[in-house]
Amino acid sequence: MAEGDPLSNEKAYYVTTPIYYVNDAPHIGHAYTTTAGDVLTRWHRQRGEKVWYLTGVDEHGTKVQRAAEAGGVTPQQWVDRLVTESWLPVLETVDAANDDFIRTTEDRHVQRVQRFWEQVRENGYVYSAPYEGPYCVGCEEFKLPGDLVEGTGEFEGQLVCPVHGKPAEELREENWFFQLSAFTDRLIEHYEAHPEAVRPQSAYNEVMAFLRGGLVDISMSRSSVDWGIPLSWDPEQVVYVWFDALLNYATATGYGSEPGSADAERYATTWPADVHLVGKDILRFHAVYWPAMLMAAGEPLPGQVFAHGWLLVGGEKMSKSKLTGIAPEQIIDHFGSDAFRYYFMRAISFGQDGSFSWEDMSARYTAELANGLGNLASRATAMVGKYRAGALPEPGPLGEQEMAVVERLAAAIPAADSAVTELDFATAIGEVRAVVELVNQYVTEVEPWVLAKDESSAQRLDTVLYTMCEALRAIAVAYNPVMPKAMASLWEQLGAESALGSLTAQRLGDAGRWGQLPAGAVITKGAALFPRLPDESPEI
Repeated sequence: MAEGDPLSNEKAYYVTTPIYYVNDAPHIGHAYTTTAGDVLTRWHRQRGEKVWYLTGVDEHGTKVQRAAEAGGVTPQQWVDRLVTESWLPVLETVDAANDDFIRTTEDRHVQRVQRFWEQVRENGYVYSAPYEGPYCVGCEEFKLPGDLVEGTGEFEGQLVCPVHGKPAEELREENWFFQLSAFTDRLIEHYEAHPEAVRPQSAYNEVMAFLRGGLVDISMSRSSVDWGIPLSWDPEQVVYVWFDALLNYATATGYGSEPGSADAERYATTWPADVHLVGKDILRFHAVYWPAMLMAAGEPLPGQVFAHGWLLVGGEKMSKSKLTGIAPEQIIDHFGSDAFRYYFMRAISFGQDGSFSWEDMSARYTAELANGLGNLASRATAMVGKYRAGALPEPGPLGEQEMAVVERLAAAIPAADSAVTELDFATAIGEVRAVVELVNQYVTEVEPWVLAKDESSAQRLDTVLYTMCEALRAIAVAYNPVMPKAMASLWEQLGAESALGSLTAQRLGDAGRWGQLPAGAVITKGAALFPRLPDESPEI
């Protein structure tokens, strides 16, 4: 996990993943979101900003209770095993640098959820009433009549959940309700004033259409479920799992803590969240229910909810229930974590659906990483070792070809930074990759191996070698949030650790400034940044 300083007065750039449901082990759809959040927060750290990155797991609800019963264990035993054996290890697998990991069974969360709903009730937005209607256990969601669709196959003639393709269960319970309808106009007004608060545009349009259709009050508790957080004023009822889980974003940072405590200080300097990353299927919870809850409690609203698309396998959403879930380690054991992070941020436009293809990933790995950046790094370090005994030479005057590299690099870094600000990871990576391609083309054209044979071209060769290594210095900084392991190796091979300090201490805003790697830096050809892949891909 990353180290942060949550107690300084500066407001942290606060990013969250969804709180993942632990009825089963994680698949690459979960790792995709975690990776996006990690790249985003590492990027902001590279800018020199204070950052707080939260991920975690949702451990309550009907689905978990039933899964535990089917497994012959208690719900707590079930979630403890899954978190320990599957959910925490996957953070290391994808090389996530999260600052905190919240579990909804932790005392800090349970107590603060109870405190939150006590506040909402005191403010007059909770009341008791019967609930009767459909409930999808897969979604853990009370369904409105318009949410269900006509079933097919064995469920033909029945209304089913559009996500899980199965009929919802009919419930009748005496519950406590949240007065969601009271916030219809306030939410519309908020989003009209802050259209950037829900992105991409398609998600914003969906939320506004839903709001303009009018909101109805929703049950915030369950009386027929035991596995949850009891209401402090009615222990026979537990908090509806979503109205428990959504609160993790606030409880993890210290909501409801003793005034003057360290946790209270953290909340003051972290909340509200800057970006909630969510899958588009849980947009309504995050962009309608969650801000309404915060309004009811008198708390500030998050800056943005960004709903990314689905990862598809065989045309279907990644899902354990449909046997299309692929474990992240199946891919990372073959390609490595850096390539995993690069591919899913580069090949899929964040915010849109994208299909995972083993063949496409292999092709991009070979072309863009191994033969692209990896080959450039290998040639640069090898040639400095061969022609200049491993010492970076002093460059001569820059010619037109070198200036093209300098200018492209100077433009690429701010363009990439602007793209990441918009969560357009593919464009940001593309900007840096364009520099890699230009430098590789430059090397092909100037032919340093030919210059090395002519003593009269010694200064020209010095300039070429310096241009290659200095470009790699900037590329390492820009790519560090995406591929931290490979870039740490490149930084070391360039002698930059000794000459310029740690890679994480370099600032993106300064990365495009030419001439930082000093002459005399010790260049060492190390292991390949992106080694050749095994001949055969594993069965997935």
